[in-house]
Amino acid sequence: MFPYPSGEGLHVGHVFASTGSDIHGRFMHMNGHDVFQPIGYDAFGIHAENYALKVGVPPKKLIEKTTQRYQLQLYHIGNAYDWTRVINTSYPEYYKWTQWLFLQLYKAGLAYRANAPVDWCPSCKTVLADEQVISGKCERCSSGVFQKETEQWFFKITKYADRLLKNLDWIDWSERTKIAQKNWIGKSYGINLDFKIENSSEKISVFTTRVDTIFSGTFLILAPEHPLVGKITTPEQVEGVKKYILESSKKNELERTEIDKNKTGVSTGAFAINPASKERIPVWVADFVLASYGTGAVFADAHDERDFEFAKKYGISLKVSLRPKDDVLWEKVKNLELCYPEEGMLVNSMQFDGLLSAQAREKISEWLEKEGAGKRTANYHLRDWLISRQRYWGPPIPIVYCAKCGMVPVPEKDLPVKLPFVKEYRPEGTGKSPLASVSSFVNTKCPQCKGSAQRETDVSATFL
Repeated sequence: MFPYPSGEGLHVGHVFASTGSDIHGRFMHMNGHDVFQPIGYDAFGIHAENYALKVGVPPKKLIEKTTQRYQLQLYHIGNAYDWTRVINTSYPEYYKWTQWLFLQLYKAGLAYRANAPVDWCPSCKTVLADEQVISGKCERCSSGVFQKETEQWFFKITKYADRLLKNLDWIDWSERTKIAQKNWIGKSYGINLDFKIENSSEKISVFTTRVDTIFSGTFLILAPEHPLVGKITTPEQVEGVKKYILESSKKNELERTEIDKNKTGVSTGAFAINPASKERIPVWVADFVLASYGTGAVFADAHDERDFEFAKKYGISLKVSLRPKDDVLWEKVKNLELCYPEEGMLVNSMQFDGLLSAQAREKISEWLEKEGAGKRTANYHLRDWLISRQRYWGPPIPIVYCAKCGMVPVPEKDLPVKLPFVKEYRPEGTGKSPLASVSSFVNTKCPQCKGSAQRETDVSATFL
């Protein structure tokens, strides 16, 4: 674990991280083994750059100073490092290989650029990956993070979700760590349902693990970022929906999904058709639905506590389709006095009445697939890895944009794409890296047609 040189010197965490490995290394050496302990500095990224901004020294000059200080302190600790083998991630001879790895992933179709709702830190003025958001705040500066729609570079890690899960069966890790990994991947089985929009060619896809409650689905809820919101909203509702979307964009994911928070929403004025009951149901927008999970849409019913609370607040009709065993409880459930979210026996569900939830999920899924209204599938909590940053201090992403050839990777023989020294490295918060204003860096030649082209100005995340 190479330390971030993001301060005047080492802190106890650095020493803690390196002491255990040194003890193990010494023990193995005393038992006759050859031991190799390299050392270096994780010198790129927001951590080092924020410190440079704080003290007003360009990152390159600051890193030269701080790494000397760190090296002296590391030497004095007395760990058995091999001082002939020291790396620094901000040296071109090192980040050449970061860029080379990016190109291999790009050629394999595993690196791509796409528009997506992402987490934005207003203080660091850049997007963050999921792992950098802790309880709705930036892990570095503790500022509240909010969602922003923007084009970014991603690695397609979701392609390996099932392989990751399978390998947890044999890997020699603690059960606690394995459970955390399984929850992070978050695989769930269900069905994608198509809800046709009334008087429109559009349809809304909804992923659900509880298709046994489909007959009680009396309204749809879309995430504010859902691409169909603008298309299906009626003229009378446009202003209200726009205002709600703007307010939602100022909230982070934690605030939006907090269980105890007051649920808010707005009607689109549009109606959809429930594919099972064929009933006409209203379409709403609510920020507790996230665009990043499932399809960014849910069918809402009386058997989900959030939906139940939301419907009661806004006067949306509800009906039940699951009966609990307890007769006293059933009286309250059927009179809509309380929500029953557990499994039960189906009622008000046409030919599926009398089935238990587990049986019904299989039977209804099969029926809806035959009707052409749905397809059984698996869904994941895991999202593709966002690796681009709108900052200065990082390895440039080796891509150029040509009006004739489109997006073109930099040839391997031309690596590294060197990060230029700039005086104005402070991020402006415009959604672009400070490199975008450096014409000598941006303007280049297309590797294919040799015509005028522009370099990618985002840099790679530290953890790449």
